Amino acid sequence: MQRLKLILGAFLLVLILFTFSAATIDIRSEEVSKVNFPNQLAIQKEAKIYASRKKALEIAVNEYFVQALKSGELVGAGVSIVKGDSILLAEGYGKRNSKKDILVDGETIFRLGSLSKGFTGVLAAKLVEEGTFDFMDKVADYLPQFAFGDSDNTKKIKIAHILSHTSGTPYHSYTNLVEAGLSMGKIAEQFKHVEPLSEPGVQYSYQNAMFALSQEVMLQATGEDISSLLMDRFFKPLGMSNTMMDHHSFIENKNIAEPHSKNGNNWRVLALKNNYYNAVAAGGIDASSIDMAKWMRFLLGHNSAVMTKNTLEKAFEPFIELNENNKYYQRWEGHLKSAYAFGWRVHTMKNETTNKEETIVHHGGSVNSYRNEIALFPDSDLGICVLMNNNSRLARTVIPELREIVKHIYELSPDALASL
Repeated sequence: MQRLKLILGAFLLVLILFTFSAATIDIRSEEVSKVNFPNQLAIQKEAKIYASRKKALEIAVNEYFVQALKSGELVGAGVSIVKGDSILLAEGYGKRNSKKDILVDGETIFRLGSLSKGFTGVLAAKLVEEGTFDFMDKVADYLPQFAFGDSDNTKKIKIAHILSHTSGTPYHSYTNLVEAGLSMGKIAEQFKHVEPLSEPGVQYSYQNAMFALSQEVMLQATGEDISSLLMDRFFKPLGMSNTMMDHHSFIENKNIAEPHSKNGNNWRVLALKNNYYNAVAAGGIDASSIDMAKWMRFLLGHNSAVMTKNTLEKAFEPFIELNENNKYYQRWEGHLKSAYAFGWRVHTMKNETTNKEETIVHHGGSVNSYRNEIALFPDSDLGICVLMNNNSRLARTVIPELREIVKHIYELSPDALASL
């Protein structure tokens, strides 16, 4: 009997504990439901708003480029818009070839021209982070054949100077040699014949040849060419599979935009030139709008596994203020001043309504009649890139105009978005 009582007592205890546990589970489940249910609704609401904004943006940008195509300003364009960690748009508009009905899409590849300089500046910041060299290292320490002015002047020229166009070199020195296809190693030897305009670091003077010497410095410092460095550190980890740095790969690709020039009211398809691939650092990268979207998302600091935001910002740090006159970006609304960093222009803008200042990190690019624009708006966590296969006047205004479209859509209320 005693044994039975013990068994019944134990059973009762288990039953009581089970009942208590079940009640606790029910209470916890109810608590979880109370906590999570509103969160789930909020997430669903945000997802709906995001989808509505994305759709509204696609419609507005499509209409913008339909009008540009109708006006005769454009043959084709690849367009990327990134906000935060999201690629809102990576699309193509118009034709790859004006004589054929082959449309541009998000994977169509364009030549980037001087947008390549931004890749080089960021790569340099990465190599500084890795301890490979320092921005203030002397160029001559890596390139013994390099001489510019007398020996004292040569010793003063730092890596930072060639990346910021402040080495004291006359405007576009030896760009003709770059376009003629000479190796950068040979071009490096030619600067001994050039008279410096100023002390290094004092005067801004835009370069291709001097800027591209940075790839020779990188080669000597790492034992790898710039194409390998970019591919291993950025393009592969970021999934940029439509980005290339040689003429053969470009012309062999089946989805490229061909260059055009205006011939009266008609478009003329131009030959694909094999230039600037000897100077990848200054103008030899090709990419699609999808890859440029991935690149901008990274530049905005959303892929810290590849590179930290603090290191990225080293490439965007203004190095010299620009005193240029009558440049198209100086006519953008609210423009106050511009500076040059490492492969990037940095503009300070003022919002006339709010009176607040904003930074834009920007660069244009032109090669073989391709014309491109890229801009990052760090304060808004926004990136915009437009690649075009003709030298269009649209390039002067496309960045602020697309920025206004994005701004307008993000200012719409959920109800207004739902009614679109």
